[in-house]
Amino acid sequence: MIRCCPALCCAVLLAAVLPPARGDSWQPLQYAPAPVDNPLKGLVPYRRDVRDRFPHSMEFTYLPYSALVKGYDEFDWRPLERVLNDVAGRGHQAVFRVYLEFPGRQGAIPEFLLKDGLRVHKYMYPKPRPPVRVLPVESPDYQNENLRRSLKRFLAALGERYDGDPRIGFITAGLLGAWGEWHTYPRPELFAGKTVQEEVMTAYEAAFRTTHVLLRYPAGENDPQYAANSGRRFGYHDDSFAWATLHTGRPGDEWFYMTALKAAGPDAVAKWKRHPIGGEIRPEAWGRVFDDDPGVERIQNFRDCVEATHVTWLLDSGMFARKQPPERVRRAMEHVRRMGYEFHCPRVSIGEVQDGKLAVKLEIENRGVAPFYYDWQVQWSLLADGAPVKTFPASGKVTHLLPGEEPRLWADTLDLRGMKSGRYVLAVQVMNPLAGGKPLRFGNQTQDAAAPAWLSLGHVCIPYGRPP
Repeated sequence: MIRCCPALCCAVLLAAVLPPARGDSWQPLQYAPAPVDNPLKGLVPYRRDVRDRFPHSMEFTYLPYSALVKGYDEFDWRPLERVLNDVAGRGHQAVFRVYLEFPGRQGAIPEFLLKDGLRVHKYMYPKPRPPVRVLPVESPDYQNENLRRSLKRFLAALGERYDGDPRIGFITAGLLGAWGEWHTYPRPELFAGKTVQEEVMTAYEAAFRTTHVLLRYPAGENDPQYAANSGRRFGYHDDSFAWATLHTGRPGDEWFYMTALKAAGPDAVAKWKRHPIGGEIRPEAWGRVFDDDPGVERIQNFRDCVEATHVTWLLDSGMFARKQPPERVRRAMEHVRRMGYEFHCPRVSIGEVQDGKLAVKLEIENRGVAPFYYDWQVQWSLLADGAPVKTFPASGKVTHLLPGEEPRLWADTLDLRGMKSGRYVLAVQVMNPLAGGKPLRFGNQTQDAAAPAWLSLGHVCIPYGRPP
């Protein structure tokens, strides 16, 4: 540790930071792009180790209802535990969906419900892409009282066990419709009625107060098929992203995401400010959506879709299926970085150490398209030799800071009494609650400059001869 005298005990910022404006104690901090794989945002592959393909911080998986539900009050959490632990083992958080019907897969409906008389409708789903042209579907009678009772008990148990679990990033509601996507195309008459939809949504809201749950379709009070959800505590996921996202005005495109969102009303349009927007890039657009010329007229401009929807994350297979051309990767990183949040600290004020106390003020702004949705804790630290010497809880919050808003002020007074005299680096970090999870990194040049995961703000000197 380098010792210093009182004359040097000013806030001497790192080399990348400009000097203060005359007569002002604030020091500017320079911008640099934040990582593409910041936590809880960006592209999401299906669960497997594809860390060499494209930067990411989450993984997605489906789970059949029958794997978890063995009776009305009997649950087997081992399949979900295996998923969560596997994903967390790579430093990632999971997004998952539980389904009751999945074209081409059988056995998702628990045997105990079938024995209790649950009817199953079987039909063939017309697959739009080869090699298989049709897929068998088993669709349960969603009006069945036993099934409805089972769904409500399952969600209550799921929430009691997993709400707030740091291994989970987001949950897509699932449970109803093919793939859990809340439709039974081409057999819409088989889908759950509004009463059942309301029961499922109410059960989700009661079960999950911390972990965010996303619904497939926005719906207002007058929606002919879907129960109103614009005023409920859900985000949305657009599973035909960049294919059926932007409003076209064409007849037959009323189901497109932005068209349905506006039809659902102002609460739905503003949903992104408090609840996350996710989804999946349409398979026909995988990979090529990031090309200068996608080659398919139907593919909508990715950047325009991101700006319109305020999307935070998107399931994708195109960038993860195999190694992609360098130019496609470069363009994808440019566009994906824009998704979700990007925090930048434009300036900092570091006082002198007086009576063992240090006053710190830091501005934070959001340069992305969406806020951060979880109340992760913030910490200050004094670093020496590339490691924290002492950390301090911060009063600042990262939640609900909207793009374009004036910078938010974080201000604290740090108690340095008991620390050895010397020269330290003041730094700040937003703590990922997942053990081994990716740290949230700022869009600043001095991110990771003095220690991994910490944003360096400037030097602090604790002088000789100060009171203990």
